[in-house]
Amino acid sequence: MTNDQPATDMSSRENWHGAFAALRRLLADANDTAQVFQIMRALNGGTAKAGYDRLLRSAEGGRIAYQRVELAERFSDPDFLSRFPPGSIGAAYADFLRKTGYSAQGLVAISRAGGSEQAVEHPYAWFGRRTRDVHDIWHILTGYRADDPLGEACLVAFSYAQTGGLGWALIAVGSALKARRGPLGKVGLAAIWQGYRNGRRAAWLQGEDYERLFSERLNTARDRLRIGVPTAYRIADELRARSRAHGSLQDTPVATNFR
Repeated sequence: MTNDQPATDMSSRENWHGAFAALRRLLADANDTAQVFQIMRALNGGTAKAGYDRLLRSAEGGRIAYQRVELAERFSDPDFLSRFPPGSIGAAYADFLRKTGYSAQGLVAISRAGGSEQAVEHPYAWFGRRTRDVHDIWHILTGYRADDPLGEACLVAFSYAQTGGLGWALIAVGSALKARRGPLGKVGLAAIWQGYRNGRRAAWLQGEDYERLFSERLNTARDRLRIGVPTAYRIADELRARSRAHGSLQDTPVATNFR
């Protein structure tokens, strides 16, 4: 993601040294979520342009790009969120906010922790913000929990498959290596790998009209968007629950929960 970067800093140049330094800090402290966006700024410089250009080639992308809705603002509007009936994605998102205490603006604040500009008026910057702002919606669509580091790692792998951003790839690989050495071993690794494969098989979620999507029933949207069932993640979740009940597993953070 190239969230909130100056328009003049949206090249495809990559800063691998800075990205690896941020990854080391992130893996050492899973709560240091500002490092996620440092990695994105270091490696995902070209993805906003590529994604925006692809959006314009999609069936309704021209209209979406022309309207240029700031989704963080829309997702923070209580009146907007109150419109959607039970069983819809909009209702699921409102429930997600209530249960987790997260917010769209909270994710915005984390993304700006490095002192980057706050509201660049540029199509690529807007698309980068859009990618950031749908992150929690992808949690809901995929079934990977946002309050669980393994769920976050699985969505990171899914996001790499969807966006092609090398920042996502670096975090996914780091998370997978940490998971492989952790108490879940191959089970955690399998969950992350399935996240990537599900992302490859799914429709391109960045091209969705999210205001319209919020009215759709969750199961219907998952089928339409070809989002696979996260079976490996569910197995890992069940294993952790059983192990915790017996006091035999100390769950180790895989990467980060983005908050």
